[in-house]
Amino acid sequence: MSAPTFHPLASELNAALSGSVADALLSALGRRLYFPKGIVAQSAEAKKSATRANATIGIATKAGKPVFLPTIRAHMPDLDPEEIFPYAPTQGVEKLRELWKKDIVRKNPDIGGATFSLPLVVPGLTCGVSTLADLFAGPGDTLVVPDLHWDNYPLIFETRREASVSTFPFFCGEGASAGFNVKGMKETLTRAAEKGKAILLLNFPNNPTGYSPTLEEADAIVAAVTETARGGARLLVILDDAYFGLYYEPKIYEQSLFARLCTAHENILSAKVDGSTKEDLTWGFRTGFITLGARGLTEAHYDALTRKLMGALRSTISNSSILAQNLILRSLEDPQRMAQKAEAARLLRERYDRAKAILAGRRSAAIEPLPFNSGYFMSFRVRRGSAEQLRKALLAGGIGTISINETCLRVALSSVDVEKLQDLFDQIYAAAEKL
Repeated sequence: MSAPTFHPLASELNAALSGSVADALLSALGRRLYFPKGIVAQSAEAKKSATRANATIGIATKAGKPVFLPTIRAHMPDLDPEEIFPYAPTQGVEKLRELWKKDIVRKNPDIGGATFSLPLVVPGLTCGVSTLADLFAGPGDTLVVPDLHWDNYPLIFETRREASVSTFPFFCGEGASAGFNVKGMKETLTRAAEKGKAILLLNFPNNPTGYSPTLEEADAIVAAVTETARGGARLLVILDDAYFGLYYEPKIYEQSLFARLCTAHENILSAKVDGSTKEDLTWGFRTGFITLGARGLTEAHYDALTRKLMGALRSTISNSSILAQNLILRSLEDPQRMAQKAEAARLLRERYDRAKAILAGRRSAAIEPLPFNSGYFMSFRVRRGSAEQLRKALLAGGIGTISINETCLRVALSSVDVEKLQDLFDQIYAAAEKL
């Protein structure tokens, strides 16, 4: 069988990554990907140098400024037209990328002086995870993920990229003493890594459980992943940090595991996927980021990986909304931002405290609340009937919940006012007892 033929630009990027952990982790599609020196790249060059006339990019301009409808412009008086109407660069607005990187360092002091990539803008965290899957997952690869996970992960890795998904029980122990199942994670990851490569995806605070690891559990997770890497396997560890910052109990590890894993071992490529979606309450803006880090990778490696990611974006969504990016950029520069974020966090914390108080006095053989300490959600383990039966029974009574699998029912505390929580849980327990 003849060797695969790559586009010269893909070959150039592959050569730049040769011998690195990222090189060993690339999927077949990842090896083929490159960022073309076509319209977008040539337009970027022209933006810098075409001082007489720029006849490159396909937007309408007048006197060098975007043409726009005043009926749209009127609703955004504080932004310049160039911050609203043109195409954004494929990689994202540069100043936003730089400020987001600084914010990652501020929020994650364990990063220290580690070198990691400039965040790449993607249209939402879903696209971030999916773009990483394009680059690193394919037939024969294995994704390791807890059994209680967001239902989009199998759709992305298994359905789209034809990788296999291997799960382990999220919790070990019983009742109040239950915690994250580090041992199960380690065993499952070790088996997957026997092929020489594996992908681990961790999401904290977790959707659907609302659980984040304690300080001791975070140490154990990092140790387990590092030990597996020392065995010779190359590991891609994706940290889905969608709900970052919402921690409600002491002794929780309040940083992204990216801070520890991006320098843990030469065989670990760590990928942080985060965004303003939940952190800044901009769900519909669809603005997320991919940030990569690994011990031993250089700026040349990160540049090559970024260009491959840009190739994946260019060939799918082209670029993210420039308006959304610039609104987030303005917010990052606003000194009132942190106080406003604290107020939103206080609102969610109030709902968490109330839910904990209500559930502390409830006992049932039909359902049991799973441990939760952070984020948007909490979940019940359904012991009688199925979670889907319970969901339908609740819906018939005007209560909306989500059945995750046969035994897990998710409740979004984030979307229920605190004064309605007592009735919500009363209805859940009453419906469960009837099953």
